[in-house]
Amino acid sequence: MRLLFLGDVVGKSARQALRRRLRALRRERDVAFVVANGENAAGGKGLDPDSADELFDAGVDVITTGNHVWQHSRLLPVLEHETRIIRPANFPEGNPGRGFTVQRAANGVSVAVVNLIGRVFMGSFDCPFRAVDRILAQVAGEADVVLVDMHAETTSEKVAMGWHLAGRVAGVVGSHTHVQTADDRVLPGGTAYLTDAGMCGPIDSVIGMRREEVLRRFLTQMPVRFEVAKGPVVVQGALLDVDPANGRATAIERVQEAQEPC
Repeated sequence: MRLLFLGDVVGKSARQALRRRLRALRRERDVAFVVANGENAAGGKGLDPDSADELFDAGVDVITTGNHVWQHSRLLPVLEHETRIIRPANFPEGNPGRGFTVQRAANGVSVAVVNLIGRVFMGSFDCPFRAVDRILAQVAGEADVVLVDMHAETTSEKVAMGWHLAGRVAGVVGSHTHVQTADDRVLPGGTAYLTDAGMCGPIDSVIGMRREEVLRRFLTQMPVRFEVAKGPVVVQGALLDVDPANGRATAIERVQEAQEPC
């Protein structure tokens, strides 16, 4: 079976691009299950219920998040009952929502999606390595395939997670930096790995934001309000070929295609 992981969705234009393109992409590439990081889907920062619904309508099966998940308070009650939206599992105990979910793919295969957040340059979170170990013990026998979103700043922490899970999950794909890396490979034991899937967002930007404001911030070091850029959108992610009989990956391929705005 084939899984598609989409990089961080940035703003309205990216959501609209996925509404126009994703279902056709699923058919063309025979994709059975889609995961998208919705960390920046609402106005470029955070996720709200309307943006989540739009991603589900576009053809996304599970939405992962990250450090901006608490940005919109309207999402908090949704996190408690909507099992298709998850937040990092290694957030402090007692926070709203869940850190993993098990859902059925279009072909009937049960897929566990795990959301983790890194600690280097990110914040004071629980250990993602120990958190994922506990989750794998919980989903053993329940999920045919396990896919991990490692939402982290540094390449080293993401690479370390890939090796920590090599041979134990179908895939480890990184998110957060919005810059797609070129290190896609299948690790020993059948774990597909990519340090960062990139983003679904405006191409002519600085990681999805208007260039002018970002440059002003760098040049002056003064507080600047960032806005989502306009113009053509890039859809980036990774396609994983997985054998559901053993839950291991046989191939991984980067996805990158441009979409004109509405």
